[in-house]
Amino acid sequence: MTTTDAKGSQDVTAENEARRSGPSPAVAVLLPCFNEAATIAQVVSDFRAALPEAAVYVYDNASTDDTAKVAATAGAVVCREPLRGKGNVVRRMFADVEAEIYVMADGDGTYDAASAGRLVGLLRRDGLDMVVGSRRGEEGAYPPGHRFGNTMISGAVSLLFQGTFTDILSGYRVLSRRFVKSFPALSRGFDIETELTVHALELRLPAVEAETPYGARPEGSQSKLRRFRDGFLILGTILFLFKETKPFWTFGAIAAVLTLLSLGLAYPLLPTFLETGLVPRFPTAILATGTMLLAFLSLASGLVLDSVCRGRLEAKRMRYLALDAPAMPAPPDPESDR
Repeated sequence: MTTTDAKGSQDVTAENEARRSGPSPAVAVLLPCFNEAATIAQVVSDFRAALPEAAVYVYDNASTDDTAKVAATAGAVVCREPLRGKGNVVRRMFADVEAEIYVMADGDGTYDAASAGRLVGLLRRDGLDMVVGSRRGEEGAYPPGHRFGNTMISGAVSLLFQGTFTDILSGYRVLSRRFVKSFPALSRGFDIETELTVHALELRLPAVEAETPYGARPEGSQSKLRRFRDGFLILGTILFLFKETKPFWTFGAIAAVLTLLSLGLAYPLLPTFLETGLVPRFPTAILATGTMLLAFLSLASGLVLDSVCRGRLEAKRMRYLALDAPAMPAPPDPESDR
């Protein structure tokens, strides 16, 4: 590290300590960033204007540009997470930051910071645990390929987990403290939004969507999303979470397929057995029997894992209930109406 870099790092550390030396903020804005020097100053400024009472945290995910320095100059608390991947950054943010309400967005300038106050107010007013900023983009801001992929993935989550979300890949979310501190955050990449959504659906937490404007990336800012690689990663995460949260249905489906296969193998042997009492094609009979045994084994595994999953769900629910809910507005005073 050069002398200039070392001095810049020391300045950022000093500014962070000065901003952290106080009580935990009621609202914290969390901005995971990787090479967003071109946009992060404006994003920090916009969120500070929209939520003057909030502390803005920028988590630099091993950027190779001046993201951290620019963010600190703009007034953000800058932290570093060297392990690449958005899921890794979110896990670190949720572990480090203490607040009552968390506003999570990206540092690329595409999300509307001016909507933050409305989303926070909605969460407080209705006693919610998550508000998802559903993106409604201007022409050219939301590529058709991304829109199609998002629709397909959101539909898959709604089908498998009985949800009603239409934009589960949105990175613009307002979360309660009890949501954040009960969320395991196991994902490593862009599948973190899927995990956030499934966590809310699994625990049946109060959550809604609210439309927010979505803009195009400013010039000089490049998307980090790789359409096909990250798309398959997200679909894999959906299937994995389905297996983890609904093991009976997963292994029951496998058992059903194996049962049909076994019956298909055994059916041609049945007429001869009924006529003569003998089993022709002995290897096929053995295969049919083994396949049926695997079907019963799969079904039994699903039943056992379903009980284990229920115990884990109860533990997660109790952890969630042990945390304080966001403060709701005080009820109107009946005396004031007289």
